[in-house]
Amino acid sequence: MGDSPHSSTEVLDPLLVRAVRETGAYGGAVLLLPPGGERVLRLAVVTGVPPAFARPWRRVGLDVATPLAQSVRERRLVWLGVGELARRYPQAAVAVPYPFAIADVPLLSGATCWGAMVLLWSGGHPPELSRDELAAIDAASTRLARVLATAAREGRPVTAGDQPRFVARPRSRTPGAAEALAAADFTERLAAGCCALDLDGRITFVNGVAAELLGADAGELVGRYVREALPWLSPAAYEDRYRAAVLSQEPTTFTARRRPDRWLRFELWPDPAGISVIVAEIERPVPADEAAGAQAAEEAVPPLPGEPDGQGGTGGTGDAADAGVGAGVGAGAGRVRPPTLTGALSHLMQLSATLSEATGVKEVVELVANQLLPAFSAQGLVMFMTEGSRLHIVGHRGYTEEAIERFEGAPMGTPPTPASNALTSGAPRFFASPEELGREYPGVPAIVEKAAWAYLPLVTSGKPVGCCVLSYDHPHDFPADERAILTSLAGLIAQALERARLHDATQQLARRLQDGLLPRKLPDIPGLAVAARYLPATRGMEVGGDFYDLIRLDGVPAAAADGADGIPTAAATIGDVQGHNVTAAALMGQVRTAVHAAAGAAPGEVLARTNKLLADLDPGLFTSCLYVDIDLVHHRARLANAGHPPPLLRLPDGEVAVLRMPPGPLLGIVRRAEYPAVEVPFPPGAVLVLYTDGLVETPGIDLDVATDELAGHLARFGPAGTPADEVADALLRHARQTASRSDDIALLLISPR
Repeated sequence: MGDSPHSSTEVLDPLLVRAVRETGAYGGAVLLLPPGGERVLRLAVVTGVPPAFARPWRRVGLDVATPLAQSVRERRLVWLGVGELARRYPQAAVAVPYPFAIADVPLLSGATCWGAMVLLWSGGHPPELSRDELAAIDAASTRLARVLATAAREGRPVTAGDQPRFVARPRSRTPGAAEALAAADFTERLAAGCCALDLDGRITFVNGVAAELLGADAGELVGRYVREALPWLSPAAYEDRYRAAVLSQEPTTFTARRRPDRWLRFELWPDPAGISVIVAEIERPVPADEAAGAQAAEEAVPPLPGEPDGQGGTGGTGDAADAGVGAGVGAGAGRVRPPTLTGALSHLMQLSATLSEATGVKEVVELVANQLLPAFSAQGLVMFMTEGSRLHIVGHRGYTEEAIERFEGAPMGTPPTPASNALTSGAPRFFASPEELGREYPGVPAIVEKAAWAYLPLVTSGKPVGCCVLSYDHPHDFPADERAILTSLAGLIAQALERARLHDATQQLARRLQDGLLPRKLPDIPGLAVAARYLPATRGMEVGGDFYDLIRLDGVPAAAADGADGIPTAAATIGDVQGHNVTAAALMGQVRTAVHAAAGAAPGEVLARTNKLLADLDPGLFTSCLYVDIDLVHHRARLANAGHPPPLLRLPDGEVAVLRMPPGPLLGIVRRAEYPAVEVPFPPGAVLVLYTDGLVETPGIDLDVATDELAGHLARFGPAGTPADEVADALLRHARQTASRSDDIALLLISPR
């Protein structure tokens, strides 16, 4: 057999390890784009984290809302300080609700992106990257991209294998046999139990005290995973703190009971190579309901994960069944959390973070179904919302359409249903078997074909919103702590659904209002292809001040200031009124009317007249505006600008020019203002792109730079003669890739046929 046409990812190992070392990160990974244009990143090499933790990075689609995909799409560093992942990408953060910082960096050489590098820092990292860290990141990504480009140029591209490579960070020094024995002897002399875990959670060392406390011989423990070696240890308590230690690289603790009555406190001290664990026996913690007084109970509750605990660390979660106490960085041995809340915190935090980003009702239902069903091992979900005196189903999972039709539009009164009764009473109802449900509601179990149900009333601020039904294919007991969790989650769902219902209603109203303010249909002008788009950025009442228009000017002489002959066939205008409210929208309507009234005059005169009108009105808002008249006979266009972003002109040969003309002042600032006009060739096949600043405005990027990038994107898109609608859609797709777009976009493309 001949040599493989691909290079091994092993060439990336030393480069990734060096990148982690020089940036001060504790771990990292390299993901590669496969040849052939597939829009997915594949994990090639990882270091500093267990391979199992890297599963979410095995395949990352470029079109999903993740920071890694964003960094490649936008070809820039995406930095997320501690806590930023949950705030900006709550869905991506659901699986890793721990404090750590992350940087995603595209690997670029020229116009080619080979993939991305991921770097991870501990939960103690400052909010921003330092100048030295930025320089080290840039150098590391350049080295990686250079190696990938060279391999591809030599015909042996580096591609990710079926399984990613895990690279252990080299030790700074390796102790000799005598030194290792001395270290083991040292731990044996200590009164505390000591053991060590590798990154995968496998026990690599345990001293005698720890073995006695854990109830096993040292020989039986070494080499085994904690979850296998210590079956009495609650997986919920241990796994959560183990993950927190590895990902945050911050010390953490938890307390657990070794039956029948031995209580142990575990301190986890991580580094990029593994975890040192200190085990100590403690007195039985006092449950919260036995604590004396409200003050004692308050002091007993440890902080939430990621919050300071007053002892130099951050909090975490414990396990209700085995631990009955809290866990967290620096948590004291006597600090307890009410058992019914212990397991709830993770679900409450994750769902709360995700629902805070949801907008419409459909999105809320999808998020709830995606999280609740696997979290509680349920098989069915129905979401009811109130409308008048009836319950309407707004989403469901795991039910037949026949069953859904039977309950759609059920009245709140007679005949009673489990959902309507739960909502009217405001109390959740739990039915562990079909027999339990059938005793109160005969015939219902046969219709829904389930075996256990939780009916959770959705009430916010005393107002009934709906009912969430969680169901199981087999009988299911609902223990007290699970009922408490579900009841708490119902409150979050109710708030999110009410916000979503308001959003959907105001969205519909906003669309109607916006449609009334913008031209319903642009005039059909022979010889002129036109495409227009409007993309609002704000949520809820999406009423902005961006506007555009196309005006027919057949037979109107063009009294050009420079004395040029010609009769413009049409005029186009685009503008942006300051603000996102009804006042801005009303002023936008006045500006459009004023421009229409002055259309046919020279472009500078049109803007001067409109400016005078706005100055007399004194609306307190400023307006940018660009006006163009188009002469299809002589193939030219004349433009005047009142503080608006420069238009783009793509010529038939594909060259794109940014028409940076001397702008006049914004409309409405000074009563007397001049707006100089410029003339440009406008031959058949050319495309003139008028837009508002929402298309190019990105936080941290200079507007001129962003405009030049847009011009480059326009030059690369499609051959001459590409329909204007396709070009417009391509420009909007380019704009949507910007994560922090905070302004509306109006877009008007004009092309002589």
